[in-house]
Amino acid sequence: MTATDPALTALAQSWCALSLLHGRIEAHLERTLQASHDLSVREYSLLDVLSRQHNGPGGHLQMKQVADAVVLSQSATTRLVTRLEDRGLLSRYLCATDRRGIYTDVTEAGLALLAEARPTNDTALREALDEAAKDPELTPLVRAVEALRIPTSV
Repeated sequence: MTATDPALTALAQSWCALSLLHGRIEAHLERTLQASHDLSVREYSLLDVLSRQHNGPGGHLQMKQVADAVVLSQSATTRLVTRLEDRGLLSRYLCATDRRGIYTDVTEAGLALLAEARPTNDTALREALDEAAKDPELTPLVRAVEALRIPTSV
């Protein structure tokens, strides 16, 4: 394959379309969550991921797992956790079995904000997908997203 191979060009165009869809959705979610709940998309995602933790085996996530789930570097995730902790939405504590491990949990205030923001997020996501579906280049991607049934575990 050469750089001008039609298959590579089509692949690059498909990637651009996927990137465009992601950007449009994220921008709409960001505006809506910020305006309604003073939350960024990343903050919402972090609260959502951490709210699914439990005390059973494998119930708490290491910071690397959290970083992977919210698609940030470990250092950016730590800064994000600190910001939300400063707002009283998260708390950190040492792991009882491994003093090197630090867990992060969503506080009652964080759970309340997440419950309040979830319908806003879901509505904004639907709006963004509906708007994107009007673009013939993005319609197949929107339909693919709508058809996905991914388990809710992290």
